[in-house]
Amino acid sequence: TPMASPRALPLCLLVFQMAAGARGQEAVAPGCRLHPFNVTVRSDRGGTCRGSHVAQACVGYCESSAFPSKRSVLVASGYRHNITSVSQCCTISRLRKVKVQLQCAGARQEDLEIFTAQACQCDTCRLSRY
Repeated sequence: TPMASPRALPLCLLVFQMAAGARGQEAVAPGCRLHPFNVTVRSDRGGTCRGSHVAQACVGYCESSAFPSKRSVLVASGYRHNITSVSQCCTISRLRKVKVQLQCAGARQEDLEIFTAQACQCDTCRLSRY
């Protein structure tokens, strides 16, 4: 079997660490799914009021591919678009608002609404959807 290049090993380890860290000790399977995480919310920079809540994120991976461009694509791009790639990212498809109860000084309480993921899907990669 061919030996991996020295640069490939750190990348493989990084991907493994990210996958293991995202799902704990269980094996990571392909797909895009909800993943709970604890979020701490503060009313201001000084943390006058604060609280925590378990929110949901979308975690996983989706299909991607790259292949040599068709001749029509090459011609249309002036022979600069040599490779065509198609990819999807794990993204939030539905959000919901949840109330977080903040504890303030003097036993006072405030409610604050935050967003959490309600559903996930593989979709076109974008910088931001919302």
